[in-house]
Amino acid sequence: MNYEFIEQRILEAVRGLLTGRVNEILGHWQFMVPLFEFSEYQGRSAVVPTITLYGCERTEKERVIRLDAYSLSIAFSLQETPETELYCYAYANAFCKALGENPTLSGIADRAVVTGKKYTPPNKRCGGDEWEVAISVRVTVETIGNAG
Repeated sequence: MNYEFIEQRILEAVRGLLTGRVNEILGHWQFMVPLFEFSEYQGRSAVVPTITLYGCERTEKERVIRLDAYSLSIAFSLQETPETELYCYAYANAFCKALGENPTLSGIADRAVVTGKKYTPPNKRCGGDEWEVAISVRVTVETIGNAG
């Protein structure tokens, strides 16, 4: 028997969005931006994000219409270069555009929306040499079964 949970489906859809449509958008821009990939690779020619998913509190309306709510975070670091700040904004904007084109994650969710973007420059005083980017997403999904 194959058990697949909605959490797994959400994570797979977001990974697919990053390596698919987001990379496609980045590939059409006038400047070369390292693309997203999911592997053990740790170099400058690709970005390997960490995706974290957790359940979050539902609004009263979501409870009534039986929607589950999830918070999702996509985080990654980039080595400091003259172009890094531009790359940070490019990644976030490409993700927002891709999600705007596919807000249901190909039918898995009722709605997914970006709720925040955080860009953290390197802390030169502590010797840090990486930018950090975190994109926050809220995903709502119709409750399955008799849960309420």
